[in-house]
Amino acid sequence: MKIHNRRQLKDRRQGLRTCGTTAEASLWLLLKGSQCEGRKFRRQHSIGKFVVDFYCRSERVVIELDGEQHFTEEGHDYNEKRSGYFKSLGISTIRFENCEIFDRPETVIQDIKAMFKKE
Repeated sequence: MKIHNRRQLKDRRQGLRTCGTTAEASLWLLLKGSQCEGRKFRRQHSIGKFVVDFYCRSERVVIELDGEQHFTEEGHDYNEKRSGYFKSLGISTIRFENCEIFDRPETVIQDIKAMFKKE
């Protein structure tokens, strides 16, 4: 069964790309075009029933940016459920608060690179 970019989530993925946050747009400028050590990232990629902010297939890494809705108890529980599902598929998750993208972009990129497999 196909779990990546299922057809039934296409409209949702496209909508999220169109109406993304400023933090997502800023991080995308740093990731797109294989700028991050040659790794290709996809934006608003679906895995199972979930749509993730960014996904690197070669490294099996999900990057999630968290706004205010993620800081509630319900948001935390939902994030844990998602991350657990990804982990069961052998996919790692790294999370950043939206403000980190603006306040310390170099550190964010270093943290992402630290998730890469060492060759």
